[in-house]
Amino acid sequence: MVAGEASGDLLAAHLIDAIRTVLPQARFMGIGGPRMIAQGFEAWWPSEKLAVRGYVEVLKHYREISGIRKQLGRRLIAEAPDLFIGVDAPDFNLGLEIRLREHGLPTAHFISPSIWAWRGGRMKKIKRAAGHMLCLFPFEEPLYRNAGVPATYVGHPLADVVPLQPDQAAARARLGLPADAPVVALLPGSRQSELRYLGERFAATALLMRARHPALHFVVPLASEPTEALWRAAVKAAEEKAGPGSNMSLVWTAAPRDTHAALAACDVALVASGTATLETALFKRPMAIAYNMAPLTWALMKRMSYLPYGGLPNILCGQFVVPEFYQEDATPENLAQALGNLLNDGVARARVTARFERLHAELKCGMAPRAAAAIVGAFFPPV
Repeated sequence: MVAGEASGDLLAAHLIDAIRTVLPQARFMGIGGPRMIAQGFEAWWPSEKLAVRGYVEVLKHYREISGIRKQLGRRLIAEAPDLFIGVDAPDFNLGLEIRLREHGLPTAHFISPSIWAWRGGRMKKIKRAAGHMLCLFPFEEPLYRNAGVPATYVGHPLADVVPLQPDQAAARARLGLPADAPVVALLPGSRQSELRYLGERFAATALLMRARHPALHFVVPLASEPTEALWRAAVKAAEEKAGPGSNMSLVWTAAPRDTHAALAACDVALVASGTATLETALFKRPMAIAYNMAPLTWALMKRMSYLPYGGLPNILCGQFVVPEFYQEDATPENLAQALGNLLNDGVARARVTARFERLHAELKCGMAPRAAAAIVGAFFPPV
């Protein structure tokens, strides 16, 4: 297995646990993170090595990442595992899967690349790479089957993990937040590259909001010690730019590696575009979505995009349920205004919450057992 970042690590950990209930002697190895390792996964490289997003950013790490893929490919071909599962990370995994299939090794891919949103031309490559595609969203399965790729819709694991009715009071007590104050969650990303682009913007947004709403509290879940350090540096930089009297350390609470507690505790959230936006939607929290990346990366992605929105909640709902801000539009002023509007408009918050409740019901169908059944049925049928 290969999982390339925090969200892939989480998905793969659920899949490992479910497969082992059907195949108790199964061994798992490759590239993975701490959640996979906790399930007994043997990590030859940590998933953090692949946690780079954007064309320009990947180019900076190309030699190292390419070297890892070549070494991994040689080792897998030599050891000939019964199955390779690429977990997301399509730019890394699809090419590796093609190489493995050329050497007679079976492959599956877990999480469809977003061909319905951008880079639809990848379908030909996917057909060569994936012996079976596991889809998280219901509309994906027919797209693959029509293209001749075996596929199974398995639902989204987060929909199974997140409670239908999050307990806000318990989450606030757990994080030491006041029971009755308005709380904003800030999720600037799990990758270090995301913190470098978004950290100071998110911190500056919080300082602006605090100036307008003195009772506000903020909670910031962070994925690792390096991202915690980057966030603290971003807060310091934002305070220095804001001038005397700005001291955000008095009003924000860290929630290291506890995104779900932060989302349960908050009233609204500011979220970096990615899987965290879906987590936020499943917690039924209104949000503003933001992202910033290298200008060249943004220009290339924009040219290959098909949809008017980029956030997963809006894509899945087929409409702008929550606002999105990218690149030059993702200013602290714009983000603070959008979040302030949500805090001040109870009717709007209720409307967003109701739509996210329906989305949760659509995606909740027991992902891990379904995915394990699809894998075992396709690659390990009973003799």
